[in-house]
Amino acid sequence: MSETLATFLASTPLLEEAWRLCSIANTTFPGGYLVEQIGSVAYVAFSGKQMDSGSEQRCRNLVPLDAEDGGPFAPLNRHSQAEEPIKVHNGMLNLFLSMYPGLQIQIAALMGKVKSVVITGHSIGGSTASLSALWILCQLQSTSSPISTVLCITFGSPLLGNEALHRSILRQRWGGNFCHVVSKHDIMPRLLFAEMVNHNSKIQALLHFWQWCMASPHVIVTSLSSQLPDDIKDTVFHCVLKDLELLAQAEDPSESLFWPFGSYVFCCQEGAICVENTVSVIQMMYLTLATGSPSSSINDHLKYGDYVAKVSKQFLKARNFHEEGLPDSSYEAGVALALQSSELTDKEPVQDLGFSMQNSNPRKEVPIMAKYCLQMAQNGDKPNLTAANLAIKLSKIVPFRAEIEWYKACCDEADDQMGYYDSFKLKGGSRRETRVNLNRHKLAGFWNSVILMLENNKLPHDFDRRGKWVNASQFYKLLVEPLDIADYYRTGMHRERGHYMEHGRERRYEIFDKWWRDRSVPEKENKRSKFASLTQDSCFWARVEEAWEWLDNVRSESDVTKRRLLWDLLHKIGMFEKYARELIENKEVSKDVVAKNSSFSRWMEEWKELKSRVQQLPPWFPGFVDGEVVP
Repeated sequence: MSETLATFLASTPLLEEAWRLCSIANTTFPGGYLVEQIGSVAYVAFSGKQMDSGSEQRCRNLVPLDAEDGGPFAPLNRHSQAEEPIKVHNGMLNLFLSMYPGLQIQIAALMGKVKSVVITGHSIGGSTASLSALWILCQLQSTSSPISTVLCITFGSPLLGNEALHRSILRQRWGGNFCHVVSKHDIMPRLLFAEMVNHNSKIQALLHFWQWCMASPHVIVTSLSSQLPDDIKDTVFHCVLKDLELLAQAEDPSESLFWPFGSYVFCCQEGAICVENTVSVIQMMYLTLATGSPSSSINDHLKYGDYVAKVSKQFLKARNFHEEGLPDSSYEAGVALALQSSELTDKEPVQDLGFSMQNSNPRKEVPIMAKYCLQMAQNGDKPNLTAANLAIKLSKIVPFRAEIEWYKACCDEADDQMGYYDSFKLKGGSRRETRVNLNRHKLAGFWNSVILMLENNKLPHDFDRRGKWVNASQFYKLLVEPLDIADYYRTGMHRERGHYMEHGRERRYEIFDKWWRDRSVPEKENKRSKFASLTQDSCFWARVEEAWEWLDNVRSESDVTKRRLLWDLLHKIGMFEKYARELIENKEVSKDVVAKNSSFSRWMEEWKELKSRVQQLPPWFPGFVDGEVVP
């Protein structure tokens, strides 16, 4: 994905056009944004000069993003209460919300006029651009719109949110919609990696200095940092470099309060490289900054116009790789050219050493560490190969699934006529059911690993829309989820947590539901002539279990004066009966549902008896007519 995005940006005028509009926004629309339409593409550029955000920018305060149902960021809502809340920088969120009403009007006016929207911003305006792009992507999920493409391009933007935000964007497959351009030594994109609580005044002075420079675009950049006191430059640079080095040493970046998301384009005078792997992004942030100085870290925040022009002009330009030429291996050649594009090479041959920050002079080892970092990024970025290997693993778990299918067939034909669900629920301790239970756990482990790889961007961007995987996950869900439900109620988990539908359902099933709803070629609605091999509602038995509880509550309530409670229960029971009858009439259930001794068949008999008793109390239940609950 990162190579494709880099090639696309370098070979089109998008980068140059985005920076041109950012420059105009910086000088002409301070504290705001501009909107410009070019053909079928709309550009929205946010100014980096946001004076009101200064007091918030000095701290690393994260606040929960409004991602509840109905909110502007609803699709980003976490899947369960066990997950960490999605959080973003307080100042950035307030800045976005201050512009949100006007932005809504502007975007609504573009509907029907454009097919693509490019959101861009420099400096603090880049964070506002990212939040705006997130909001538009959320809107497009819930409404029909002619806008087909949303791309966010930021220049020197500070980090925005936590790991939960990063994972949520991956979960939505939106990583490819964000491109963050970072110049080699710019301190701003790295600033929030460091704990600067004791240097708030210096951060404020630096931000005001940058914003003053943005209003004076014609001054010579190379001499600007000399106007900033040396103690400010030195303190900020060394604090960020120190904390970033510690983070780059860590194998797991989870210790970081802020997490990058999307693709990062690291640019310099020699060209640019594109990286999307989180660990590699953090390590490249450190390695490139380590070759800089306090002055260059300040100046580089204002030199994006020069770098963007270089990237566009040097696209597909032939280069010499020192005196020795490029390596024969295309893989090694790619790493070598990436190193040269980042200006992290040296004249000595680069040896294959592991990433180590323990060297007495780390700066001398920067080329070696950079090569290792890029190799790691490339090795971890082979989604199609990963998907192919995953297909092999899928074939290896077929026997586990086949055993469960055989078990279901045996249960459905058994003399006890209990069916698949009830047999597993009531005989869970037997040898046969124990083996089925083991296979159930093996299949769950496989599908959980698939979801984890997908959410970590290790699979192709369209993986969740590929027919093979959509159909395989749907079949797995219909076959195995009834067993999960049976195990949940057999072990009494419903008494500890609550009913399965709200408190026990695994997240993988919710994800597979979405894959099935969003499949590109819906199944034709053909009338079934016989019962389905698998009940088409994988949660049907959970609904049966809830219906049993409602029935028991009605029967145990001796005080008929509690009309409201009894009416609510009878209404729920009546609605479930209607739903179940429709499934049976359309033959969308397996024959185990209608087996003589299944828990559903027994429930229907109990409900039939209760209905006859309730009908004898018409003054109390005037809405209960001919055995049906009616409004």
